[in-house]
Amino acid sequence: MILDRTITLALRFYVALVLLLVFAPILTSFVYSFDANRYAAIPWGGFSTKWYAAAFADPDVAKGFRNTVIVALSSSTIATVIGFATAYTDYRYRFFGKNLYLALALLPPTIPVIILGLAMLVFLAQVGLSGELYTVVFCHVVYCIPFAMALIRLRLSQMDPDLEAAAWNLGAGQWRTLREVILPFTFPAILSALFLTMAVSFDEYAIAWFVSGFNETLPVRILVLLQREVSPKVNAIGSIVFMISMTLVMLAQIALMVRKPRRQAG
Repeated sequence: MILDRTITLALRFYVALVLLLVFAPILTSFVYSFDANRYAAIPWGGFSTKWYAAAFADPDVAKGFRNTVIVALSSSTIATVIGFATAYTDYRYRFFGKNLYLALALLPPTIPVIILGLAMLVFLAQVGLSGELYTVVFCHVVYCIPFAMALIRLRLSQMDPDLEAAAWNLGAGQWRTLREVILPFTFPAILSALFLTMAVSFDEYAIAWFVSGFNETLPVRILVLLQREVSPKVNAIGSIVFMISMTLVMLAQIALMVRKPRRQAG
């Protein structure tokens, strides 16, 4: 009994320590984004929002934020649609080479993003499509599809395989079954995949840095600012990106947890 309690306390301490190590730098950056001092120092120089005002007043930052929102919305929507199609193909059909199909579909996140970004740059330069905003959308779609596919495959694996057959026996065609059985059942996972891929795209900078050209996204703009100067404005921009990304991840988790209430009989 005492040993079990000791192990439990040790595990809780370990988890708390890991969370502290992960979030301490982020929390420090967030705190100093409101510091009135030009350079981060102790004691704190007082509360001020001037660095946020400076960030919003920077036209390059505003353009980067706009580009990031466009890329995130576009790539997450396309990636979720393709991810659903890929996951449903895996769930519904049996065919030769299926394992290879799944391996290729889930491959992009396993490749280091630097290598993936460089490979995409080389390929797109060969076909004359590099340096445009839609280029970033295309690359983020490729990178985000496996995340959407994984979430929707997990949801489909929880569905009774006889539901489709029952709908067909009752006279529903394949498209109607897809619309009225499959899509409603997988909707929480589809919504979660949409939010998660949006967060991944919003926060991604390595691939965007290679392929965006002059159409910088906000994470790329942060990298450029860090190379030029050490400014509390970077803390402000980074805090905004972090809050948006965390909000999208939490929405993805909430979407997975929500269940439709069962209808009462009678």
